[in-house]
Amino acid sequence: MPILTIIIVLIVVGVLLWLINTYIPMQRSIKSILNAVVVIVVVIWLLKVFGLLSGLQNLHT
Repeated sequence: MPILTIIIVLIVVGVLLWLINTYIPMQRSIKSILNAVVVIVVVIWLLKVFGLLSGLQNLHT
């Protein structure tokens, strides 16, 4: 996967998360959980893209 694609995906995810946090009224605890889930998913995706997490090769996203 080209590095430009990875950067674009990270920017889009960041902007979407910022928009959700800014314009959708939620409790602070729900925002924290949402942010944590998004960060965990992005980190796992990055590890899989760079081949550092070979244990998830059998999972399909």
